[in-house]
Amino acid sequence: MVLDSAEFHSAVYSVVRQIPVQKVTTYGHIAKLVGMPNHSRHVGQALKYLSPDTNPPVPWQRVVSSTGAISSRGPGTDGAQRQREALEAEGVEVRIGRTGELLVDLKEDGWFPSPSEIQIENEG
Repeated sequence: MVLDSAEFHSAVYSVVRQIPVQKVTTYGHIAKLVGMPNHSRHVGQALKYLSPDTNPPVPWQRVVSSTGAISSRGPGTDGAQRQREALEAEGVEVRIGRTGELLVDLKEDGWFPSPSEIQIENEG
C-alpha cells in the first residue's frame, strides 16, 4: 500500500486515537498498523507536527520508541517532560533509566493489536 503524505498522517492519527488510556505503543507498531512497516520515523514526524488544537484530539503522548523510551524533542525543548506528565496523568508509570532517559514498561503498558483489529478512519 502506498499513501501520500496527507493520507499517511490521517491514518496515523486514526490509529493513535484508538490507543486506550493507560496504554502506549511504538512508532514502529503504528507504522505496521497503517500498512507501512518501514516508516516509523515518519510516524514520529506526523506526531511532531500535529497541531495542539486537532479535533478530535490525538493522544500523541501514548507513542514511544521501541525500547519504551520517551523520545527527546531536541535540545532546549520540554516535549519529553510534557509527554511524561501526560502519561503519568493517565496512570502510566514513567521511570528514569540508567542514562537518564524516561522509560515506560512496554510489557506492562504496551498496546500491540494486529492490523486486522484496527479500523482506520479516512479523515479526508
